[in-house]
Amino acid sequence: MNRRTLLLTGLVVSAQTLVVACGTVAERSATSTPGTASLASTSNVAAPSGRSSGSQQAAPLAPAAVAMAMPLPTATADPATPTPLPPSPTPTPAAPTKTGSAPPPNVTAASIAVVDGTSGALIYGKVPHQQLAPASLTKIFTALVAFRAGKLNDLITVNYDPADLPDSTMMGAKPGEQYTLENLLYGLLLPSGGDAAIAIGNAIGGTESQFIDMMNAEAARLNLTDSHFVNPHGLDAAHHYSSAFDMAMGGRYGMLTYPEFRTIVGTKAWDVHGTRSFEIYNLNPVLGNYAGADGVKIGYTDDAGRTIVASATEDNHLVLVSLMRCGTYLGDTAPLFKWVFDNFSWPTDG
Repeated sequence: MNRRTLLLTGLVVSAQTLVVACGTVAERSATSTPGTASLASTSNVAAPSGRSSGSQQAAPLAPAAVAMAMPLPTATADPATPTPLPPSPTPTPAAPTKTGSAPPPNVTAASIAVVDGTSGALIYGKVPHQQLAPASLTKIFTALVAFRAGKLNDLITVNYDPADLPDSTMMGAKPGEQYTLENLLYGLLLPSGGDAAIAIGNAIGGTESQFIDMMNAEAARLNLTDSHFVNPHGLDAAHHYSSAFDMAMGGRYGMLTYPEFRTIVGTKAWDVHGTRSFEIYNLNPVLGNYAGADGVKIGYTDDAGRTIVASATEDNHLVLVSLMRCGTYLGDTAPLFKWVFDNFSWPTDG
């Protein structure tokens, strides 16, 4: 008998043994449960050839039958994990209260928003949500997107068409030159460079159009609903507008969120380094002419007139004055700063 025949014979014997074992289990079930239908009463299982099923002695359960008879283990539930408590909300700082009796000064600006830096409260407003041309205050939001999406040491190749910037103030960067984002931000916020605005927009947004979408998204993220931008530099254009309030809040966000933003807007002069080296100057006349002044940006176009967001800090209290269509930058901002600091008290003062 060859090896293949032996293997086949072994398989047949094993199968017969399993059949006998199953029949034995069925018989035991039938005799132990009277009056109940069982597998034995419904099965027609034949005994192996040459043997009588009636005289067959009870065989031990085959391993397969034993496995079928054993109960399944019961899963033990893991102890419940307690639900963590939500974090306590950060309380909103209290706004300053008016403790002096002096009325607000009469200034020439068509629209005014005076905002407390700590709480974001509107201390004083004159049609603060009126939608007007913002001129180069637009560049506050250009800078906010740059700080959010870029890195100061990113090396940017300047790319813009000078024909797109008629009558714009310029940083002095030429197409094809390379400067870091930090240097371009100084060029954007000090001399109010339109060339820097487009270079930043093309580099960070991929295209100027995509960058403008990012600017509008930034305003929406800050819940500023008075603004809509169509360019990164602020030259007059249809459907390009903002408000004194939105610009004050944009300036406040930059001052409180990005230390480098606050440093830049408080700097009076900067040495640019890159393809070329040259010096640029801050056009904000409030810096150095009002005690405590520390930022942020001015603007001017024929449609917008003079616009400004100015900031000043006194006794650690930051105040922002935002003006649209003002007469003079310093002549309108200084009286408002003085009035606030002389007539308002902050909760921390006590």
